[in-house]
Amino acid sequence: MHFVGVDLAWGERRPTGLAVLDDEGHLLHVSAAATDDAIVEALAPYVEDDCLVAIDAPLIVTNAIGNRPAEAALNKDFARFDAGAHPSNTGKPEFREQPRGARIAARLGLDMNPRSGRARRAIEVYPHPATVALFRLGRTLKYKNKPGRDLEQLRSELIVLLGLLEGLASADPPLLVSGHPADRRAVRTWPALRSTVEKAGRKSELRVVEDQVDAVICAYVALFATRQQKRTTTYGDFETGYIVTPTLPDDLVPTPRGPRIAPEIRDPGGSAVREYAEMQPDLRRAADQFVQLVTSILDDAGINYLSVTGRAKSVASFAAKAARTVDGRPSFTDPLKEITDQIGVRVITYVHSDVQAVADLLDDQVVVHDDRDMGRETASEGRFGYASRHLLVGLDAARENQPAYELLRGRQAQVQIRTVLQHAWAEFEHDIRYKGTIPDEHVPDFDRRFTLAAGLLELADREFSTIRDRLRTDMTGPSPEPQDDDPRISPRELAAFLAGQYADAGWSRTDHYAWISGLLLELGITSLAELGDTLRQVDAESLTQRMDYRYPPGAVRRLDDALLWVYGDTYVELRGNADRAPALRVRLAKMGGGAG
Repeated sequence: MHFVGVDLAWGERRPTGLAVLDDEGHLLHVSAAATDDAIVEALAPYVEDDCLVAIDAPLIVTNAIGNRPAEAALNKDFARFDAGAHPSNTGKPEFREQPRGARIAARLGLDMNPRSGRARRAIEVYPHPATVALFRLGRTLKYKNKPGRDLEQLRSELIVLLGLLEGLASADPPLLVSGHPADRRAVRTWPALRSTVEKAGRKSELRVVEDQVDAVICAYVALFATRQQKRTTTYGDFETGYIVTPTLPDDLVPTPRGPRIAPEIRDPGGSAVREYAEMQPDLRRAADQFVQLVTSILDDAGINYLSVTGRAKSVASFAAKAARTVDGRPSFTDPLKEITDQIGVRVITYVHSDVQAVADLLDDQVVVHDDRDMGRETASEGRFGYASRHLLVGLDAARENQPAYELLRGRQAQVQIRTVLQHAWAEFEHDIRYKGTIPDEHVPDFDRRFTLAAGLLELADREFSTIRDRLRTDMTGPSPEPQDDDPRISPRELAAFLAGQYADAGWSRTDHYAWISGLLLELGITSLAELGDTLRQVDAESLTQRMDYRYPPGAVRRLDDALLWVYGDTYVELRGNADRAPALRVRLAKMGGGAG
């Protein structure tokens, strides 16, 4: 099924924005057209089968003067947010006969009844109230060209809107403006629109993008109205005209006009959200860099983990959080400073002991501003439930001065550390509750079942830890010789050997055993016997003292340091170490030059 958006111009001299989403919310098509023929031609491939076309223009107008009943009802809710509808009546030339929107719908063969169950339909929508409801805006964004608005204001407001739409990637239903990965043309479309806005030198250039962005909003309203019928309102009716829009949240209030009574309190629906949207491109890049930083720290320490991922909080999510109230008062007086999860990093480990290992490692390598063990807090209340370690981290003094981390200076990231079982529980529980699919009468029963599942997973986590510890203890015997012609020590053999060599060390990632096996080959070490002879040259006690490990290094890291101790500069200069030679030299200096 296709969801089509049409930001219809009043006449054929001005461009009409067109947008199409697929059934999963991927943006398939964005363009501008002028004439009715051009509009019909562009949309024809997408409306042959099941479709819902959302048109930003009156489809049904029967009243001779004033507002239609739909406009009057919508204005009662949305006018205070600057999102009221203009009056439509047959006294205006464009509505005396068939409105242009109805004409387009007829040419496409679409049923315009909003209550119709037919597979190919059209509905009337209005982007302004939709954005207020979807993004909890205190007032509409002022990206439309009107007297008194200069280019920079229009650009700024349109960039905010772009950020809000990009943030719907994590909404229900999602809007994926990046397009479908298999469609190269669609993937390039949105970045091109954003680039046009950022580089625009005239208002007319913004106007072309504005029409197409409005069309994307219309298409999303069509998708939203289909998937979230309980959160959708239809003002008016088929007989006198109607407007379909996401429902206005009951607790949303308009941004006050004029000077604020309390200047120190930021307007959660206005300036803070706008500023955050402008920060979004930098925040996304910073999130990627924080992921790289955490990954490199874990890899350097040889700690085992399943995955490291990250994200910058979407503009829509930030706006919703900034708008929270407690007893009628804002939860945040300065959202930009007080909302600390703007950048989030998630580390998933295999067993619970690795959660503590990761936390200890980050405490040693970066600045930890806050540390909350959510599982311990839940347990202190005598119950099972959400379990995750939350660290608020920033750069340490040494990295603050490095150009490579310039984008991270002064920024913080919330790092969530969970086992894979804790992650599965949290994701499932959040998904169920977020979508609101639990009937009220079943909430107590579901709460009990989620609690029971959390307790069972805690037991499973303990058993996994016991299994791993026992395996690590038993993996000290001889391993079978490899059956192929690869001269390297196999990763499996190496893991078993290191489990006996460093009994107190945690397991490392599987790919790390393969990686260091390649370094051993460069050193000419192709058997466990040769490796054992090499490690006997290491003064393990002196090495441990000099390295002063403040975290439990993994087995591969222990071997890495031992090889550096024995071979010194020769090890640093191996081809496989080319990308980390500076870091190895720092460690070698800390060792006092190694064995030599």
